[in-house]
Amino acid sequence: MNKKTTIYDIAKELNVTVSTVSRALSGFPAISDATRQAVFEAAKRLNYSPNKLASALKSGRTYIIGVIVPSVQAHFFASIIHSIEEGLKDSGYRIILYQSNESVASEINGVKTLLEAQVDGIMASLSLETEDVTHFEEVIKQNKPLILFDRVHEKLKVPTVTLDDFKAGYMATQHLIEQGYKNIAYVTTSHQIRIFNDRLKGYKAALADYNLPLNEDNIIFGGLSIKDGRFGAGKLIRSKNKPDAIIAADDFTALGVIKKLKEINETPPQIGVIGFANEAFSAYITPSLSTIDQHPNQMGAECAKLFLSTIQNKPSQKISNIVIEPSLVDRQSTGITE
Repeated sequence: MNKKTTIYDIAKELNVTVSTVSRALSGFPAISDATRQAVFEAAKRLNYSPNKLASALKSGRTYIIGVIVPSVQAHFFASIIHSIEEGLKDSGYRIILYQSNESVASEINGVKTLLEAQVDGIMASLSLETEDVTHFEEVIKQNKPLILFDRVHEKLKVPTVTLDDFKAGYMATQHLIEQGYKNIAYVTTSHQIRIFNDRLKGYKAALADYNLPLNEDNIIFGGLSIKDGRFGAGKLIRSKNKPDAIIAADDFTALGVIKKLKEINETPPQIGVIGFANEAFSAYITPSLSTIDQHPNQMGAECAKLFLSTIQNKPSQKISNIVIEPSLVDRQSTGITE
């Protein structure tokens, strides 16, 4: 078995002290350019790789951040992850990704696993099942930064990056009303997650502001998936008070709604449909899907900036809660001609 190259081997190769090699590799300013160049060339020639664990023990940091998301299948979360990585790379941080798959048990295990990996902090978006958030308290106890994004919880007094979800729900409803729809239904999750509750509140507020009646039978609670969208649309179409438009709590659910409507020859915009997230597929399905853009790239960039700011701040400083503005993407499913 080949022996792993150490700084002692580089020092012997160049006939210099171990401390000189260490300082050259660490960028110590007192080392001459010629010596630094010689050390780097020898390190490359001898296939030297630094002992990151030893460096971490010495500095107290691993320069690794744990990121927990419900799923990477959604373009929304994938975009956030990409922007977090971009925002951290110049500071030397890398991420370890953990999917909860919308399971609180998996999320608990994720927190435990990441802490055991000695991450310097955790960023997380909660699973649909998460109501008790005590498993995140261990992160705070260990004095590691904890940042929640998109799906957050009021019991955790930590920095957050969220969308103005009330405004997003209001905006989606207002758009349908302004397109001429009057009997607007809503298909959403039964899980008590703040962002979905806020969107529903925005829907109700818009109906009230435009003097349209709120029919509780028009609100279908279930899951968030194509299957749930199909189920919700089918139930609404069979009701006595058939809606002329349907808001879905996310784009996957909206896709299911459209599929069901097309099966019964009620293809949007005959019945209007709008979703949330502006998933990659939403512009390419037929009809193209109107949606609320949640700006995941901005959300990820803000998470990275918030983390870097948090590790430099004193604990007594005010907790930052960043709120991102939603925007409407109007397409064919609500009567927009493209």
